[in-house]
Amino acid sequence: MNTLELHKHILDNLATATVLVNGQLELVYMNPSAEMLLEASARRLRQLPFDEWFMVDDDHNALAGALEKGHPFTKREAKLVTLAGKEITIDYSVNPMPQKYGRLVLIELTPRDRLIRISREEELLSNHETVISLVRGLAHEIKNPLGGLRGAAQLLERELPDESLHEYTRVIIEEADRLRNLVDRLLGPHKMPRLEEVNIHAILEHVSSLVSAESGGDINMQRDYDPSLPEFMGDREQLIQAMLNIMRNSMQALQEAGTEDPQILLRTRVVRNLTLGAEMHRLVCCVEITDNGPGIPEEILQKIFYPMVSGRAAGTGLGLSIAQSVLAQHRGLIECDSLPGKTCFQLLIPLEQ
Repeated sequence: MNTLELHKHILDNLATATVLVNGQLELVYMNPSAEMLLEASARRLRQLPFDEWFMVDDDHNALAGALEKGHPFTKREAKLVTLAGKEITIDYSVNPMPQKYGRLVLIELTPRDRLIRISREEELLSNHETVISLVRGLAHEIKNPLGGLRGAAQLLERELPDESLHEYTRVIIEEADRLRNLVDRLLGPHKMPRLEEVNIHAILEHVSSLVSAESGGDINMQRDYDPSLPEFMGDREQLIQAMLNIMRNSMQALQEAGTEDPQILLRTRVVRNLTLGAEMHRLVCCVEITDNGPGIPEEILQKIFYPMVSGRAAGTGLGLSIAQSVLAQHRGLIECDSLPGKTCFQLLIPLEQ
C-alpha cells in the first residue's frame, strides 16, 4: 500500500466527519463518517451546489475568506440542516490546505447533539436530586414541630371545660394535618417501587380513559403506539400517577386556554443505545405526551420539575416534580420541549431489568 492509499484509508476510517472542497466550493472528498452525519452520499452531494448541502445558520463569508486569505477558523454549536430536513448541532473547523495542493479546504465536523443532551440530562438529574435533598431536610424540620403542635392541641382539647372551644383546637389539628400532607406530597413517592411486569400501553390507555372522563370527552385523544414495545419491570401505580400528572396538566392547559380542537397525542417508541445521565442503556422505552395548547412560558420551562413551580394560577407545582421522582426511581427521566401550539413531554424508561 502506497502512502496515498494509506492516507485515504486512514481518512475513510476516521470517526470524525471530514470533507474536502476546492476553490469553487465543489466537493472533492468526503469520508463515510461525513456521509452518515449529513445523511447523503458523496456521489449525490457532488451534483449539488455547496450551499444546498452545507446549510449552516451563518453565511459562507468566513469560508470564502478562508479560501482567499488562507485563514483557518472554527465555529462552535452551529445549526446545520441536512438534505432530509433534520437540524443537527455541530462544531466545525475549516483549514485551508497548503498552496502546493491547490485551492483546497478541509472541513472537519463534530456532532454536538449527543454531548449537549448528556450534559443537559446530567444537570437535570443533579438539580432534581439537590432539590429533593433540600426538601427532605426541610420536611424533617417542619414535621417535628407539627407533630408537637398537633399533640398539644389534642391534650388541650381534653382539658377544655367548654365544648364550644373545641372548634379552635380542631382547626389547629386539621391545619397541622394539612401541612403534614403537603410536605409528604412535596417529597413525592417515599416507598421503593414494587416491581412487576407492566405493559406501557395498558397504562396509557388507563390514564387516557381517566383524563377523557375528567374532561367530559372534549379532548381528542390520539394514539401512535409501537406494538413491538416489550413489557418491562416497573411499578404500575407509580407510573400511572406520573403519566396522569402530565396528561392532566395538558388537559387543564387546553381547557383554560380555550384551545380550538384540543388534542393530546400519545406516542411510544423504542430508542436504542441512549445515555440517560451518565449511564448508557441498550433499550429505552420512549413515551411522548404532546398537546396543542398554548405552551409553557419560556421563563419557567427550565424549572417546571422543581416543587412549587407552576405556570397555572391554580396549580400546586407538585405534579411534575412527583412525576420526575417516579421516573428517577425507574432509572429514567422526563424531558420537555414547548412552543406555542405544541408542548411535548418525553418520558424515557430503561427496558433492562
